[in-house]
Amino acid sequence: MRVLVTGGAGFVGSRVAEELRLAGHEAVTLDAHLPQAHAGRSSDEEPVDVVADVRDGEAVERALRGVDAVCHQAAMVGLGSSDFLDAPDYVACNDLGTAVLLAAMARAGVHDVVMAGSMVVYGEGRYTCPEHGDVRPGPRSESDLRAGVFDPPCPRCGARLVPGLVGEDAPSDPRNVYATTKLAQEHLCASWARAVGGRAVSLRYHNVYGPGMPRDTPYAGVASFFRSALARGEAPRVFEDGRQRRDFVHVGDVARANVAALEALPGRDRGRLSAFNTGSGTPHTVGEMARALADAYGGASPRVTGEYRLGDVRHITASSERLMEELSWRPRVGFAEGMAEFARADLRGPVGSGSPAAGVSACRDRLHRSVS
Repeated sequence: MRVLVTGGAGFVGSRVAEELRLAGHEAVTLDAHLPQAHAGRSSDEEPVDVVADVRDGEAVERALRGVDAVCHQAAMVGLGSSDFLDAPDYVACNDLGTAVLLAAMARAGVHDVVMAGSMVVYGEGRYTCPEHGDVRPGPRSESDLRAGVFDPPCPRCGARLVPGLVGEDAPSDPRNVYATTKLAQEHLCASWARAVGGRAVSLRYHNVYGPGMPRDTPYAGVASFFRSALARGEAPRVFEDGRQRRDFVHVGDVARANVAALEALPGRDRGRLSAFNTGSGTPHTVGEMARALADAYGGASPRVTGEYRLGDVRHITASSERLMEELSWRPRVGFAEGMAEFARADLRGPVGSGSPAAGVSACRDRLHRSVS
């Protein structure tokens, strides 16, 4: 199978391309080398087959020649540094980029796509009230966060809630701009699949970490923040009280999930999108992750700051049973093993001072300069 991997020089995309080749497939990589993820690294370090913006329809169509399927990893990721001021950049990179890609696929007659989804589409995760059963708390108020009240209460009685694992059938409830664009990407893929008789899969990644993460940037995950601090000889700064629950999944396991999804596409129904949570299935708190990294690195102990970001959710952990059952995928890298590796792994960077706007401008400057 010949697969176009958009974002093929990125943290996840490059690992997907590697796993595809190990599985005997041909990976064609396309990447715009945005400064947020690639500044400070040469094209020799991050070679791709096509240097182009995914919003350049002509370049994408050229890259699609002879391709059987697409693995869509190109995106602007993370909550960012200024949530709503970044909205035009997120929408342009994520949603417009996906629309241009899908239109080019329709013209080229390529009808299979696996996209990088995200657990952020759920908002807060699954909660159970002792009296009212499963409930859906609303967004946390800033007054509560300022007062150090981080756990959302039951919206019906105010009782303390018990967090659980969220399944793919949970309602979507994006709480920030990035989350909204990830949900829109899924809707675009679903509409495309219906219109052209295509087959689409969204792998809803949970907190991906591992070697090659970008460092020193607001557009990376919390694991990268902590690892970057340790490399600078600083203590990891843990927001809130450190008890927020996440599912940390190794990049190698995520890449293998993409290969499994791509290989399964020919047997899936046409005209629809299927979503799969992609996590380790074992929740850990952010504080536990910071401690595991600090201990493995031999650095300063984490410092719990009580700070918060309004767009963050408190607890979001996945059930990946559907992915395991339908695609025969299993995570291979455990939490302790993965954190020990990550503590000493190389990171991407330094990224420097490239702002999101600068990243998009650089991306646009590459239009019509693709290399085939």
